[in-house]
Amino acid sequence: MKENSNEEPNGHVQRGLKARHVSMIALGGCIGTGLFVASGSAISQAGPGGALTAYVLMGMMVYFLMTSLGEMATNMPISGSFAAYSAKYVDPALGFAMGWNYWFNWAITVAVDISTAALVMKFWLPNVPAWIWSAIALLLIFLINAMSVSTFGETEFWMSLIKVVTIVIFLIVGTLTIFGIMGGHFVGMRNFSIKQAPFVGGVPAILTVFVVAGFSFQGTELVGITAGESKDPQHSVPKAINEVFWRIILFYILTIFVIAAIIPYTSHSLLGSSATDIAISPFTLVFQRAGLAAAASIMNAVILTSVISSANSGMYASTRMLYSLSNSGYAPKKLGETAANGIPYYSLLVTTAVSLLTFISSIAGPKLYMWLVAASGLTGFIAWFGIAISHYRFRRAFIKQGHDLSELKYHAKLFPFGPVLCLILCILVIVGQNPSAFASFDWKQILVTYMSVPLVLILYIVYKLKHHTKIIPLEKVDVSPAHKDEDLSKLNEK
Repeated sequence: MKENSNEEPNGHVQRGLKARHVSMIALGGCIGTGLFVASGSAISQAGPGGALTAYVLMGMMVYFLMTSLGEMATNMPISGSFAAYSAKYVDPALGFAMGWNYWFNWAITVAVDISTAALVMKFWLPNVPAWIWSAIALLLIFLINAMSVSTFGETEFWMSLIKVVTIVIFLIVGTLTIFGIMGGHFVGMRNFSIKQAPFVGGVPAILTVFVVAGFSFQGTELVGITAGESKDPQHSVPKAINEVFWRIILFYILTIFVIAAIIPYTSHSLLGSSATDIAISPFTLVFQRAGLAAAASIMNAVILTSVISSANSGMYASTRMLYSLSNSGYAPKKLGETAANGIPYYSLLVTTAVSLLTFISSIAGPKLYMWLVAASGLTGFIAWFGIAISHYRFRRAFIKQGHDLSELKYHAKLFPFGPVLCLILCILVIVGQNPSAFASFDWKQILVTYMSVPLVLILYIVYKLKHHTKIIPLEKVDVSPAHKDEDLSKLNEK
């Protein structure tokens, strides 16, 4: 294989992502149906005030999580970073569990997104079988990810840009509608005070919306994955974290506010908004209130682009995680091999095979589709939990071993408050996700809601018992910087 400035020897991914690619991949990965569609259900469940509270709190948590990740990713920028950080800074067994958990999360999410793409296409061509659109979407995603990483980055950049421009236009149109400049009448803030608004359902409702907000924000951690293929991670990762966070907060909070101001939380359209009812988007409803006749078709096209972009990022993330698991000795060695263009093709093929679940979903109907959504729901919070505890241990070990913070390229904000807050909120959301299911002993709902929790525990316990791993003492934690994908198999030694 020929080597150039972007290529590394066989077995390593390429560092072909530019700073703008890293920013847009992280931004694009978390702007999808969670914002364009499911945001309506968040407002209907907790009211405008409750939805805003949930998104603001989740935004704060994500901010601290991103800075924690940034500190580790600039110190050790590798693909599939979360498994490596958990293994190096906490316990090899935790790295094993977190890595497979994250791969499972995104592999299933790709299947969900591709199923959603088929539902979007029904808006225009309702008589064409859904599996055909799913097959086309999956093939497209596969081909994009099979090309060089720079091609993937460029494709994701432009798809993400479409979403960003749409949100900006939406905020402008929405603001004009609130003040009556568009739509014919002044809306103002009256929908924030109708019936039980602004807070509906109290704290339990906010907690319920918390996971909707969390699912919407998931994807920001892709910065850690892309660090391994960034040309200049010490520069691009901090830049991406600072830019992406403020953009997301700006987009999400203002978007929720505009929707809540124009559409009352009692609207049946909001009550019906979910990822499985793609035709009902709060964005479409707001554009229609503003008098834009072609709103439905335009928003449907944007949502389709959004879903493909999210699946594209998901395929990338899950493929790189599987590649990292192989390099860490946690998965078959074959999965760590790369082609001449730096793509871990075996990992890509295995992940694509898992995403074929979408065909079963398309044929079996919405029930299995909802099971797939549920299966990937809490795994994102578990991954965030792993990032937070890894950073807490990393920083404590770094100081304990006599290092100075000036040695780090990027500093996480408000340590240890940041990672501790993330740990507490993640546990709160995971435990309190569906307490009513326990109260009524509804074991089916318990399984659907919490199935990812026992999966991670089983992975952790089995690996720990098999390899007799222990939590690494702080004085022995390896906090040295790295710039290549490392073979972490030495951590698996007894």
